[in-house]
Amino acid sequence: MYGFLIAVGVVLLLSIVWMVYRIQTLVSVVKGSDKKIASGSNKVNAFLFLVFLVAVGGLMFWYSIKEFDNYQLPIASEHGVVTDRLFWITMAVTGVIFIITHILLFVFPYKYQYKEDRKASFYPENNKLEVIWTTVPALVLTVLVITGWMAWSDITAPAPENAHVVELMGYQFAWDIRYPGQDKVLGDNDYRLTSAINPMGIDFTDQKSVDDFPSPKVVIPKGEPVLFKIRARDVLHSVFAPHMRLKMDAVPGMPTRFWFVPNKTTAEMRAELNNPDFNYEIACTEICGRGHNAMRRVIEVVEPAEYQKWLTEQKTFLQMNPALAEGIEVEVKEVAEIQ
Repeated sequence: MYGFLIAVGVVLLLSIVWMVYRIQTLVSVVKGSDKKIASGSNKVNAFLFLVFLVAVGGLMFWYSIKEFDNYQLPIASEHGVVTDRLFWITMAVTGVIFIITHILLFVFPYKYQYKEDRKASFYPENNKLEVIWTTVPALVLTVLVITGWMAWSDITAPAPENAHVVELMGYQFAWDIRYPGQDKVLGDNDYRLTSAINPMGIDFTDQKSVDDFPSPKVVIPKGEPVLFKIRARDVLHSVFAPHMRLKMDAVPGMPTRFWFVPNKTTAEMRAELNNPDFNYEIACTEICGRGHNAMRRVIEVVEPAEYQKWLTEQKTFLQMNPALAEGIEVEVKEVAEIQ
């Protein structure tokens, strides 16, 4: 630690000495010193701007093309097509502006490097130019924001009535998953009911809860709407399923939701990628603590018939742990036993 502080002190000291030297140089110029202002480093630095532009620009394009398949993942949901289209339109607009402005940024120091026989022009204002570079970006951004808002409104709007509901609860450091049973309605939950045997705080006095069941992975059907109901037990988390183009924060005390339609089964994606070990996944994209990297759940997309078969094979919370039935009224227990 002391070595680091000493190193920082040395760097600061050298910086101060360098700044004092530069200030003295500038003062001598102001006083009309006969020292030559345009030294050889003037041309060298101007040339290095061009070298940096070509070298770093070329590296950026090379790396972007080389790693394209790693950051442009195949799309596995219907709304993902809309999301990607908006992304690439935004990239095109901002990318063109970025390239033009940076070419000018590095070319200008070379083109307008200091020369003794050149005098700078005084150009105080241009109202027409001000209007153009204010109006055009405002219109472009308005279009981008409105189209993005429309896409966002669609995926956060109420899901179709036939949507399959899955509840995801994030906590340090895992995801718990809950499905509704035959009634297709999730039961109530209350954080005050959270315990070692009831980590999701499910209220089993609610008859809608008695047929709810857990799952070690998210299983959903292809081609049918799926609604993720999302909440957090402790700190801020974030549900991220990259192939579905799905991302939604899990906020303590403020449930969120996201609905989508998967359009490729896990088997189909494995065949497309020629990777028999591929799995869709949910990851947490909010830095939520030391175990953040462990927050991963597999998503398995199957055909609707296979999904219905899987549903019939699942056991409810109460079947897996009868201790959860303690304190439940008799009529609710009877409903649980029937179901």
